[in-house]
Amino acid sequence: MTEPTYEAITFEQSGAIARITLNRPDAANGMNHTMTRELADAARRCDTVGTKVVVLTGSGRFFCAGGDLKAFSTVPARGQFIKGVADDLHRAISSFARMDAVLITAVNGTAAGAGFSLAVTGDLVLAAESASFTMAYTKVGLTPDGSSSYYLPRLVGMRRAQELMLTNRTLSAAEAQDWGLVTEVVADADLAERAGKLAEQLAGGSAGSNGAVKTLLLSSLKNSLEEQMEAEGRLIAARADSADGREGVDAFLAKRRPEFA
Repeated sequence: MTEPTYEAITFEQSGAIARITLNRPDAANGMNHTMTRELADAARRCDTVGTKVVVLTGSGRFFCAGGDLKAFSTVPARGQFIKGVADDLHRAISSFARMDAVLITAVNGTAAGAGFSLAVTGDLVLAAESASFTMAYTKVGLTPDGSSSYYLPRLVGMRRAQELMLTNRTLSAAEAQDWGLVTEVVADADLAERAGKLAEQLAGGSAGSNGAVKTLLLSSLKNSLEEQMEAEGRLIAARADSADGREGVDAFLAKRRPEFA
């Protein structure tokens, strides 16, 4: 399949691994209508049986500084325009959350506003030591988007979510890891290599199994105990009947490495 040509992001598919890079370095990778529209399209392309891992990062010094306020200020119907940009971003995040592929966000620099929101949607979040995280929305009289009002209370608790959103506190990479927003902090020079190695490791696993884990975790905070256990029972039964499930058990019993589809 021919890889798409984008203006504000780059997309590369190598076997089971897709790599998306936010690519407006001269604008701190700020999100404009082009970037979010392209991001939604790239996320859709990743939601296929052929993709097991998606690595999302930024080019240059920033991961993403949030919405491109300069672009927003030039349109007459500002609210309507921003709603369209947010809708595209939300379509991307929804696809990332519900696809079987594991999303690794490799936060290479500042993640602010919608960049913060996008960074923490990763199933696994790697951060360079120099990375920082700040909400910044209320600083300019706006409110959070990009799923942060959903994920932050679940990741850090309501009190800390309130602090981040209302005071615009900036967290270092180490603080973000301590708060539970980041999986691992690595040296700046090692970020790309670490993300690549992790992606290769996950690409050797079962996409269906990883996707089922994502499904269970998404439902866990709205289901009752009994509803969640029923979901667990149904999913593990389905996985046991799947080709990957049979291969995994057979390989374990034969003391060999499984070869998943």
